[in-house]
Amino acid sequence: MRIAVLGTGSVGQAIAARTAELGHQVTVGTRDVAATRAGAYADWAAAHPEVGLATMAAAAADAELVVNATSGTASLPALTAAGAANLAGKVLLDIANPLDFGAGFPPTLTVDDTESLAERIQREFPQAKVVKSLNTLTAELMVHPRQLADGEHSVFVSGDDTEAKRIVTDLLVSFGHTDVIDLGDLSTARGTEMLMPLWLRLYGRLDTAIFNLKVVR
Repeated sequence: MRIAVLGTGSVGQAIAARTAELGHQVTVGTRDVAATRAGAYADWAAAHPEVGLATMAAAAADAELVVNATSGTASLPALTAAGAANLAGKVLLDIANPLDFGAGFPPTLTVDDTESLAERIQREFPQAKVVKSLNTLTAELMVHPRQLADGEHSVFVSGDDTEAKRIVTDLLVSFGHTDVIDLGDLSTARGTEMLMPLWLRLYGRLDTAIFNLKVVR
């Protein structure tokens, strides 16, 4: 599958590396290719020569699946740069969380309760097939869930398009996830995004990001 990963940070790098390892054709999207190549991303890119680098629009144009791995405050501008026409009809896996660090740590949510960032993205890009997932765990566990002694921890998917959720679920299973819970339509992303205050406080208490929640039936 041709995959565009929008975002060059730790989440984007983790998703890009893992999907490329699994045999997908992967291009990372960035606002400024020359600046990205000249910055801290260069060392990671040298270690992953199989992953391409392009503008947001060029990466999205050729993709079958687009991954939003930007920060929540940058998501809408990044997707606008990718172009509505380049997102139309495609699965858009949204991993971002609407976190505002303006007042320091812990951050607050810029969207909550009656809406989610995923719903805002869907509203702005109505022809995309937005699926929310992977936003409730750290980057390394997103793609290597078996790092935890109990690899049966839970991950969630939310979306309005059944086939889009199937495609994302298949990708999650290929990463090693075994407990993928379909929460329902995209409004259920409100719940997973609002898990962030709990996640952040657990992170502070445990002094590690290598943990996850498990739904015990």
